[in-house]
Amino acid sequence: MSAIAGWVDFERDLSPRADVVEAMAATLTHRGPDGRGTWAEGHAALAHRRLALLDVTESGTQPAVHITEGGTTVAVLTLDGAITNHTELRTELAARGHRFTGGGDGETALRAYLEWGADFLTRLEGLFAIAVWDVRSQELLLARDRLGVKPLSYHPTPTGVIFGSEAKAILAHPDVEPVVDADGLRELFAHSRKPGTAVYRGMREVVPGHVLVVRRPGSHDKRYWSLPAREHTDSLEDTVATVRGLLADAVASHLRADVPVGAMLSGGIDSSALTALAHRSLTAEGAGPLRSFSVNFTGYTENFEPHPTMRATPDAPFAALASQHIGSRHTEILLDTAALTDPEVHAASLRVQDAPSPLGDMDVSLIQFFARLRAEGFAAVLSGETADEVFNGYFWAYDPQHSNSQTFPWVSFERGHDAAASGLGTSMIDRRLRKDLDFIGYADQHYRDALTEVPHIDGDTPAERRAREVTYLALTRWAPTHLDRADRMSMAHGVQLRPPFCDRALVEYVYNVPAAMKRVDGVEKSLLRSAVADLLPEAVLQRKKSAYPTTQEAAYGDFVRRRFTELAGDRNAAVAPLLDTSATADATTAGRSPQGAFAWVERASMEMVLQLETWLTEYRIDLRL
Repeated sequence: MSAIAGWVDFERDLSPRADVVEAMAATLTHRGPDGRGTWAEGHAALAHRRLALLDVTESGTQPAVHITEGGTTVAVLTLDGAITNHTELRTELAARGHRFTGGGDGETALRAYLEWGADFLTRLEGLFAIAVWDVRSQELLLARDRLGVKPLSYHPTPTGVIFGSEAKAILAHPDVEPVVDADGLRELFAHSRKPGTAVYRGMREVVPGHVLVVRRPGSHDKRYWSLPAREHTDSLEDTVATVRGLLADAVASHLRADVPVGAMLSGGIDSSALTALAHRSLTAEGAGPLRSFSVNFTGYTENFEPHPTMRATPDAPFAALASQHIGSRHTEILLDTAALTDPEVHAASLRVQDAPSPLGDMDVSLIQFFARLRAEGFAAVLSGETADEVFNGYFWAYDPQHSNSQTFPWVSFERGHDAAASGLGTSMIDRRLRKDLDFIGYADQHYRDALTEVPHIDGDTPAERRAREVTYLALTRWAPTHLDRADRMSMAHGVQLRPPFCDRALVEYVYNVPAAMKRVDGVEKSLLRSAVADLLPEAVLQRKKSAYPTTQEAAYGDFVRRRFTELAGDRNAAVAPLLDTSATADATTAGRSPQGAFAWVERASMEMVLQLETWLTEYRIDLRL
């Protein structure tokens, strides 16, 4: 909780180099504004920036260090995230003779490591990125939670490793240069992230559900969790009841904190279900009402224009209806065009992600939403992230045109429009460069590789087998991208986003529920709707999925086009060598405005170019193509 960084070098004494990891951690202050800690001894140095959610006293400070009675340090741990079952673990560990000095979950995780070794990861629930330095064996463990809610990157060196919650911490190390090669650009644009890969050359990400063990002879990666394929024998009635129980348990565990926890409420089925269960849990303990929050744009509801596949209805009326029915204390965070067109906030959204994004106003509104949330006094919030991946909520999960394609279903959808055929945000990139780097082939090969991982059971029909594959791809290739974005945007202002739909027990159970039970009579996410039918008003219960809002204000589109046109005309711009002259000329034609259902896709390409320019200049990227 909630930023970690470190350095291991088996050929050097790092005791006098604590300043290096301190500088690395300083780049992550936004993730942990409530305190800091550093430990450096022998071949290892670890640093932490704290977001105080549990045990807000000094006893919760990290890194957590275990010292024997003889005064010898045994192991050191630093944690980003929340161990949602830490209370149960403490009870079990106390029964085994462990004694605790504070109430933080970092100390719980360290004691669990001392009790069970590397197998302790299988006993942890929640969202976490962990680094453990074992002084006895002189080895480092780097691990991430099962679905990759919390980010963790590393950079191997000839004599050890450098690691951090975000790439910027690693780039702050004097031995690391911001080099991006062809593979890095492929990963940036392909919109189908490969687990473990990174945009910067030499950098990697710890794969969700894996642990990286670094020792003097060398490093090795080990999977400690994978989605299990099991036969589902429960009736529909029993399945609905089980989902309700598992989701209620997940929500209750994610509410554990010594500070208030709020809820993001869009008025969709996912966020409304969480808000209802959370409010019920809090009021049962006499701690309610729950505070809920939503984001909206000035004039958006009144002038809303539906999108045929992405957004059928505006959020605001449904969020208000859900809140009133549930009884939460609701706050709508309203953003005007001035807030969305602040160039500094656009730059800030890039710095948080350490790489360009084509999402523009979606990123800007999200980062400002969390700023306001923190100003309201909330450092943790529930979110409906990953519900669509778990319950097959995306239209491409069941539309045969995309679900049965020979690539990722979401990539198939994107290729329905020329502006996104090579990946969202790529249409302004030089055509020859796109062909040489083969963004399409990169994504399709990754798809074929991913299919080889999917667990199946004997007896699956071809349709059920394919449905299982689509769900697996969504959980392991689509969800991590959005979880990473949500974490970085929330942590930009020291707010921990907690997604109960990522709960291990819930994910494992629903993964094995037949697709027909998840979508009874063709009703989108009918399983989830049935599980919370008694908690929500009918209009919210039956509302069709509506994606996170993007502004429809013409003034915002004019802002993007104006900035893009100015940049495209600058021959000295850093991004100029990457641009396609024909595409940029067409895009800057006076009076030409993207029209139709895919207007946001075309705008995304302009947004991407603007972000690329900021990235190349501010990060001093060394492009080696």
